[in-house]
Amino acid sequence: MVEVQLNPPESTKVPPSMLVAFTVCTTLLVAVHMLALMISTCILPNIEAVGNLHSIALVHESPHERLHWYIEIAWAFSTLLGLILFLVEIAILCWVKFYDLSVTAAWSACVVLIPVMIVFLAFAIHFYMSLANHKYEVTVTGIKELEALNARMNNLTLLDQEQSAIMCMNCARVHCE
Repeated sequence: MVEVQLNPPESTKVPPSMLVAFTVCTTLLVAVHMLALMISTCILPNIEAVGNLHSIALVHESPHERLHWYIEIAWAFSTLLGLILFLVEIAILCWVKFYDLSVTAAWSACVVLIPVMIVFLAFAIHFYMSLANHKYEVTVTGIKELEALNARMNNLTLLDQEQSAIMCMNCARVHCE
């Protein structure tokens, strides 16, 4: 795509707006992937370093916990936005290359890419919803476990208070006798 050979402006019927769209899409595609690569490159060593630690307390001090939004942005940019831009890039590239030869060929690329884009977006939405649902279920389970632990601790505290009261009463009887 970067090394595409275009006909000279005087010998092509490609509209200038199509060339501008191609240029913008190519630039965005490269910029999005470079940003995702930069974020991933900066954060990955920290994740690996924390993974080698044996103290759970140090995990919460790791920068990747505080920077989880950047990690999610890098994922969204490289997978979702990057792949969508790549599919759009292919469609525009077909228009730019085949416009002079056959408009039907240019349209055929769009006809093929539209269902591909729909399937891709449907899968991306389904996948993201599955991840969000899993995170929700894990969080709900964690909250229920904490509530159960809290209830057991409250029951133990009440039981300890009752046992302490009984022991105090027994101590008082022993001292009184």
